[in-house]
Amino acid sequence: MTQDFRSARFWAAELMEGALYPGARAVDATMGNGHDTLWLCRQVGPAGRVYAFDVQGEAVARTRALLEKEGLADIVELFLDGHENMAARVKEPVDAVMFNLGWLPGALHGVTTLTETTLRAVDAALLLLKPEGLLTVCVYPGHEEGSREEAALLQWASNLDEGRYDALLKRYLNQPNHPPLMIAVKRKKQKRHLS
Repeated sequence: MTQDFRSARFWAAELMEGALYPGARAVDATMGNGHDTLWLCRQVGPAGRVYAFDVQGEAVARTRALLEKEGLADIVELFLDGHENMAARVKEPVDAVMFNLGWLPGALHGVTTLTETTLRAVDAALLLLKPEGLLTVCVYPGHEEGSREEAALLQWASNLDEGRYDALLKRYLNQPNHPPLMIAVKRKKQKRHLS
């Protein structure tokens, strides 16, 4: 039997499958071409809700067209806005937040996610997560800003309060060309204090 270790996006989706259910609430923090948004919509179903963010109008248009084609546009809110603003835009706790950093596939690579706004966004995501909620971040260190994001996010995740969060890193150790890595953070269920 052969075992394929797959990719950061696969690892994130595999974890997300355990966090999502019909009726769940989820955020796609980096909408791109809409494939993660569509996948989240399918996971949460018609009783669920997905919120998706991107700073590029082209990404929002592509995502809207994809969701309309698939008949899922009515369970999602698309925001032409930075993901660092999600806590101001999303007015309910969520079960999951998914980040897929880098640039819009098929577009110019000059517009990428930025370390400073990404750090604000992951902090905002933690504010929205329900107890036992899941945050995944796929990081692409193969370009200058991606390398900065990787270093900053690893430090961020390492410094999370272990009493409130579990943080996981999954990456290849011996592959060339800086393959993507995946950081996952789960908010722990709060223990009840007896008086």
